[in-house]
Amino acid sequence: MRRLDPPTLIPVMAVTAVLTMTVLSGCATSSLDMAPERPDRPWQPDTDASGAIRPGASVLASQYHGTYRLPANPALATVSPPPPLAPDHAYTLPELIDLAQASNPTTRIAWNEARNAALTAGVAKSAYLPQLSLAAMGQYAAAHNSTSSVLGDSSASASTHGLTSVVALQWLLFDFGGRAARVEAASQATVMANIGFTAAHQQVVYDVSVAFYTYQAVRARVATAEQGLENARAVVDAAKSRYRRGIGTVIEVAQANQNYAQARLTLVQAQGAQRNTYLTLISAMGISPLSKPKIADMPVRALAPTLRQPVEQIVATAIARRPDVLSAYAAERANLAKIQAAESEFKPKVFLSASGVYNAGSSSLSAVPAIGQQLPTVNLSGGRYGGSVVIGVSIPIYDGGLRSAALARARNDADSASTRLERSREEAVRQIVGAQNILQNSLTANEAAKALLTAAQTTYDAAFDAYKHGVGSVTDALLAQNQLLVAKNAYADSYSNALSAAAALALATGAID
Repeated sequence: MRRLDPPTLIPVMAVTAVLTMTVLSGCATSSLDMAPERPDRPWQPDTDASGAIRPGASVLASQYHGTYRLPANPALATVSPPPPLAPDHAYTLPELIDLAQASNPTTRIAWNEARNAALTAGVAKSAYLPQLSLAAMGQYAAAHNSTSSVLGDSSASASTHGLTSVVALQWLLFDFGGRAARVEAASQATVMANIGFTAAHQQVVYDVSVAFYTYQAVRARVATAEQGLENARAVVDAAKSRYRRGIGTVIEVAQANQNYAQARLTLVQAQGAQRNTYLTLISAMGISPLSKPKIADMPVRALAPTLRQPVEQIVATAIARRPDVLSAYAAERANLAKIQAAESEFKPKVFLSASGVYNAGSSSLSAVPAIGQQLPTVNLSGGRYGGSVVIGVSIPIYDGGLRSAALARARNDADSASTRLERSREEAVRQIVGAQNILQNSLTANEAAKALLTAAQTTYDAAFDAYKHGVGSVTDALLAQNQLLVAKNAYADSYSNALSAAAALALATGAID
């Protein structure tokens, strides 16, 4: 084999390095075949035996007819079963809320987040405890040596083996409040997570309540449409009776039939809206859309006069219990604790470190690597015991500004947290005032709609009675009927809007339950 001299060796090494880099870069860019081949061609993924999409190169476009429909994965074809429901039981709003709080995924996610925050606080508290670790290392070494001389060639071989076991103890004794500050920050994080858990439940209560009120309003619209269809049928019968007696006209009968057809269309539209709002209610509960719980009728009660409380009285007691304000306050305290933790990094730390080592076999080790803060164990050979106990102080001197940057960031975060707290208070007042205004307008609208309904009912009764007795006109009867339908819908909507506005105000004040 020809030996390369240094001038020839350098170009060969350079060429080898370039080829190596080229091969490595080719390996990276070759992954482009995992993406779609062209922007105007469908992506056809490869699937495994179970039907799941497998990462890797897609099927070549020449092997299939282009389609943008993805392959179905049979494992995803299952739908969560609906919760057990009593088929003949009509669920009231409190029962629907209880079912939603137990089944809605958002409440379970918030619960898991609260548990994770509690575990994080436990991790922070564990810094007060010592850490004990065990390591075991096996060693085998072999050596071969050959020499040549005028007396001949000679060679020698040797091997060693052994097992080294190390038990190490590490304990931070004092750090000028760094651990206490981190525990405080983590504990405040648990407060924030628990508040978020409560806020998630409050949001579920609100969503289910509003969906329930909306569904009841649409259900009332269906009942009104059914009554309107009956009224329209009565007008048709009256028009035909007048025509038979010679006091009516064909035009009156045609107008009555037209009004009856319009009433049927109104009923169909109301029934479709009822199905849609029913699905919205099921979705707000977070249960399977295939669930079919029977919904109880909502009894119509007089709206409580306490809903007209002065907004100043509401704001005074609401800000202190709103979840976002309480969470912002906890975040402020957590960030103040982080400042203390960052300041402690500038101060010394007192620690205790200990280790015990046993070396068995014929191996020799110059040192066992350090474990944690304990020092290396040196000069182990044969079957020997070793150990060390160290009490030390570590003093940070220079780290390139790392601690200063962390402290500045902690102070910035604390300032932002204080600003968010103040902003959350102002936003809370704005939301409460806005919700109170909507509630007052809804209550006033409900009173007006109630008066309108009474007047429309009286007008319809008089107009229809007059038309049946040949005194009034069909136009007056039809107009009175349509106005009565509008008045009934307006009253149902105003009642539902008032209840929804009351729920919104309860949510804004943190008092919804």
